[in-house]
Amino acid sequence: MSPRTAYGLTPGYHGHVYFEGLLVDLDGTLYVGDEPVEGARETIERLEASGLALRYVTNTTRKPRRVVSEHLFSLGFGVGEAEIFTPARAAADLIGDKSCFPLVDVSLLEDLREITLDEARPDYVLIGDLGEGFTYERLNAAFRLLVGGAGLLALQKNRYWRTGTGLSLDAGPFVAALEYASGKSATIVGKPERDFFRLALEDMGLGPHQVAMVGDDVEADVAGAQAAGLRGILVKTGKYRPEAEGTPDLVLESVAGLPEVLGI
Repeated sequence: MSPRTAYGLTPGYHGHVYFEGLLVDLDGTLYVGDEPVEGARETIERLEASGLALRYVTNTTRKPRRVVSEHLFSLGFGVGEAEIFTPARAAADLIGDKSCFPLVDVSLLEDLREITLDEARPDYVLIGDLGEGFTYERLNAAFRLLVGGAGLLALQKNRYWRTGTGLSLDAGPFVAALEYASGKSATIVGKPERDFFRLALEDMGLGPHQVAMVGDDVEADVAGAQAAGLRGILVKTGKYRPEAEGTPDLVLESVAGLPEVLGI
């Protein structure tokens, strides 16, 4: 058995565990708002020095990968754009040469520049997190296109996320509203979908049994990764809530606990 071959974990396990690579969530795991989680920068430096393959997966739908990378650098994390996987990247692959009506923040169009945008007769309505931009007018325009025949794609369906001022609604409630009104079910392209994890694994050149996902969301990060064949490690930072249901393979106080668990 190679020195980093993954084997089974159980919640509360305190020995060393071994993987060839890690998928690491960003907001709520490495940082919250503009503040790094204590010990997170040192942890990433140690993980990188160990030779582990690392990719950073986020469900953010407000920022293009370039801006995500710049934000990480500003916080002391040297993570390049090519190492970051976002729902917009997956959506671009899925839409291909078809068209979409983008119900997304204008900044995200940077990552969708190869897609044909159509506000009249699109193949898809693509919805991300608009925050206060979710006005009646914009939602109603999307609803009419869906009733007219467009399919519904959602970059993610998270219920909420933690901002600097507390928990806030994410895109999920608005996706659910459009599903209910139009009678259509959305195709989700971000976490927790298997294809999203598959893209990152293919880029790493590793199989799911060789990789663990580390994140603060028991649904999107942990359960999503487990459904894709990875191990799921939950950290008690960000949006973590003790009452949230789920069965992580391992629970840590924060990402700072990874080096000890991995024996590096």
